[in-house]
Amino acid sequence: MSKIDELNREKWILGAFPEWGTWLNEEIDAEVVEPGSFKMWWIGCTGIWVKTENNTNIAIDLWFGTGKRSKKTKEMEKFHQMRNMTGGRLTQPNLRAAPIVYDPFSVTTIDAVLSTHYHNDHIDPFFAAAVMKNCAADVPFIGPQESVNRWLSYGVPAERCRVVKPGDVIKVKDTEIVALDSFDRTCLVTADEDIRGVCPTNMDEKAVNYLIKTPAGNIYHSGDSHYSVYYAKHGKDHQIDVALGSYGENPVGNQDKMTSIDILRMAEALNTKVVIPFHYDVWTNFKADPLEILMLYNYKKHVLQYEFKPFIWDVGGMFTYPQDKDKIQYHYRRGFEDAFTDEPNVPFRSIL
Repeated sequence: MSKIDELNREKWILGAFPEWGTWLNEEIDAEVVEPGSFKMWWIGCTGIWVKTENNTNIAIDLWFGTGKRSKKTKEMEKFHQMRNMTGGRLTQPNLRAAPIVYDPFSVTTIDAVLSTHYHNDHIDPFFAAAVMKNCAADVPFIGPQESVNRWLSYGVPAERCRVVKPGDVIKVKDTEIVALDSFDRTCLVTADEDIRGVCPTNMDEKAVNYLIKTPAGNIYHSGDSHYSVYYAKHGKDHQIDVALGSYGENPVGNQDKMTSIDILRMAEALNTKVVIPFHYDVWTNFKADPLEILMLYNYKKHVLQYEFKPFIWDVGGMFTYPQDKDKIQYHYRRGFEDAFTDEPNVPFRSIL
């Protein structure tokens, strides 16, 4: 049988997906965190993996799904959150723009699985299944009530789930997880009924932000929060070293992501040392250029005396705090560090 005869769609998918294979899994497992520091990896969307100096591993909002894959469905579901928010009917063209850089089914160790809210790109059945099958039997699944409801629907046992609301604190090895107020107004209007004229009061059941307090510094994960002046309260109440904010280019008629100026305002209000935009990578219809943030930062930093720095990341990249706190932009490892270990196999040196 020829190779052409053997090849089919299933072999192509298994051979090409996930695009990074287990490269990042292996990197995270092998990376040793120096005392007085922590490491983070951007898994895509708002998915973050945190690893501390004492080998505590925490995954926040990991998601391994897709967006639209066909044009056949012409309208959003009647009470889809974007239909509720905009009054629009047409199916939004949110195709996944970022690769899947982590293999959920090759996870080997994790100490806690966190979800900021229950929208599909912030909680994942595949990762839940892999953790249940591959990892310790006491790994907790931590999130607001609606995220826990989603995990329960997947089959995660109730005794493995921990419901949190703003003000709650959970200790995981050397790290404290503090639940804080969410400002995700799209999540607030996620409802399966007509809520026009009804004041929603159940945000704390739907979404939270997190402060991840490691021995080496604190990470503020804002989930899908919009801009809020209450960030200033969080900044007054907590030491924040690195803040992550959902950034994107909002289509006309839609307000779902923070803009470039919102990211800078959030950083200033939180009194953080580093601000990192995320979420702009994943949806084609919210795709944005993070260098716009850097441009505005350079325009405003002297007059407003900013005391923080932005960091422009790439999906799959690693960030080490405090070693990387003064870096501005990430670049993937370029390789070839061992060039000329051997004499190049070329006809003559002048070809080089």
